Amino acid sequence: MRSSRIFKIIANICRLILACTFILSGFTKVVDPWGTALKVNEYLTIYGMEFLQPASMAFSIWLCGAELMMGCMLLFKVRIRLISIFALASMLFFTVLTLLSATVIPVEDCGCFGDAIRLTPWETFLKNLVLLPMAVVVWWRYRPDKVFAFKPVEIVLTCLFFFLSMALGTYCYRHLPLVDFLPYKVGVNIWQEMHASEAEAGEVETVLVYRNLETGRLREFSLEDTEWQDTTRWEWVDTRTESDSSPVRPIIGEFALHDAEGDATEELLTAPGRVWFLCVTSFERMPRGCARRLDRLVGQALVAGERVVCLTPEPLDGVTWHAFGTAGEVRCYNIDASTMKTMLRADNGVVELVDGVIRAKRNCRDVRP
Repeated sequence: MRSSRIFKIIANICRLILACTFILSGFTKVVDPWGTALKVNEYLTIYGMEFLQPASMAFSIWLCGAELMMGCMLLFKVRIRLISIFALASMLFFTVLTLLSATVIPVEDCGCFGDAIRLTPWETFLKNLVLLPMAVVVWWRYRPDKVFAFKPVEIVLTCLFFFLSMALGTYCYRHLPLVDFLPYKVGVNIWQEMHASEAEAGEVETVLVYRNLETGRLREFSLEDTEWQDTTRWEWVDTRTESDSSPVRPIIGEFALHDAEGDATEELLTAPGRVWFLCVTSFERMPRGCARRLDRLVGQALVAGERVVCLTPEPLDGVTWHAFGTAGEVRCYNIDASTMKTMLRADNGVVELVDGVIRAKRNCRDVRP
């Protein structure tokens, strides 16, 4: 009797630890579905399943939402028998996956807590080794219960947790992350942080990994080699840094803006007053509504004497000016695709700088000049 009571206490402790871990992991990823989708694409590339990449965003929202939902159900003991099975299965799967990531096919960061807590593959694997026995204990504790005997209140809570988790991920996809864990958050001076990052890292080399769209082979480029800008031939896969410092570090030191006249990073990041960065993934695929909103913003900024530039990963033919409408043309500069997605989790949007400090970031659908 005493041993049974002690086992129940241990099982409850394990359940609470698992629940908090799943909630933390799910929340930090579901509020940033763009970052999770990039990590999913990285794994799909590593394991040769690139054909699934078009579904990576929907899968990332579902995966992270399901993880958050599972944590809530563990916390409140909603259909605990069924959830204990899912928890054990997921821990087994991710323990094997992180072992492969740490040994056979190394990655820089497994992304289990998004960008909020960056762990190396070995740190993630050790975390999973600790959690896996806890999942076994919880599964064994509720093994006698029925699997699908849902009570009415459990059905309501399950639907509620599912709806809230999916709604949170969808909202952050359509707008911006509710909580910004990235280096380019509001209040950051990019130019200062770049140099602080370089000082901490010492000698750092940035390597861009792109896939040849014709042959499917991967190739590594340095920042100085601009051949990767040809999006008709190359598709971004990964950005890697090589240094003597920790393998997991912010990538703000890789920020670079340039065009046919050369590097414009310092000029734009140290410009006094207000500077608008209009971030555009593809001019051809930009929605008309987004173009109209950006055009109104350009018109108001030019009238106010503020500087407006366009940043895009698309290759530029010489010095390029672009008009979103009738308000006027703006100068365009190249930026690495992964850097732009790190700065702004959207296909198109705006980053507002005042004296080099990020004051606001908006998805294009939220731009209200």
